[in-house]
Amino acid sequence: MSTTMCNPAGTSNTPVEWLGSNDAIERITLTELVRGHDQDLFARLAPVVRRQSLLLDLELVERIDAAGIAALISLYRCATDAGYNFAVFNPSQRVAEILAVVGLNRILVSQNADRVSHSTECIQRPAA
Repeated sequence: MSTTMCNPAGTSNTPVEWLGSNDAIERITLTELVRGHDQDLFARLAPVVRRQSLLLDLELVERIDAAGIAALISLYRCATDAGYNFAVFNPSQRVAEILAVVGLNRILVSQNADRVSHSTECIQRPAA
């Protein structure tokens, strides 16, 4: 089983990037995870988390609301139901605070992922 670890590459308006199973990089322009962006993120990533583990970089996401949190929980559930892992890493300070307030920091935020720079491409690592 492999874990796809994705971080934003390129410009600051591309804060979410993931590597699909065919090694094609898809960029999702997303600076906030709020109602209206939640369903798009879920629709794009649900098929991925059903076939592989995924770490999602949220460093540049400054706003998150209940709909965004629900999308992350839904992705987590899809992944675990399929036998894979889903977590976020590099959350912005504001997003990290909100995830902590609702108690999801222990479940959704990866404590094992290293902070990565924006110039680094998505990489695959063996799941631990």
